[in-house]
Amino acid sequence: MFGKKNTEVKISTLIGRGSELQGDFKAAGSARVDGKVNGNVTVEGTLIVGSTGAVSGNVEAEAVLIGGEVTGDIIAPSKAELTETAKVWGDVTTAVIVIDEHAVFQGRCNMNQEVPEKKAKPNNAKAARVGKRSAKAAIEEALKEVQEEELKEAEEAEGEESALQE
Repeated sequence: MFGKKNTEVKISTLIGRGSELQGDFKAAGSARVDGKVNGNVTVEGTLIVGSTGAVSGNVEAEAVLIGGEVTGDIIAPSKAELTETAKVWGDVTTAVIVIDEHAVFQGRCNMNQEVPEKKAKPNNAKAARVGKRSAKAAIEEALKEVQEEELKEAEEAEGEESALQE
């Protein structure tokens, strides 16, 4: 709908730069906001908020392309795209979201996906305990070998000393 594909959106309503609308705004087709809207915006088609546009209210449209500012929640079942000049403070609910580098998005995103159930993890506690025991046993065995070697070396040294004294 947006991005690199060259899909045209026929704009039926335009709120021009320098214009300000107080109250909720509804449009049957697609709309572009380059001015300011202080209220909720509901558009049946695509809503484009230009880089000079600002909406202070919730937005609901089939798809949105945000280049300006939106302070409020956005519901766009098809797609939500935030360009590098976009500033959005609110939650976004959509199936597809595109956020360009340098865009500001402060909120949560719900992509209408069901959360998969967590799979039960196998009980690895017993295996971990066995691993700990075997590691502990290996350390004890290594220490025992070192002590035996030290004892053997000490006995050999004593044997050499007594041989020298005789």
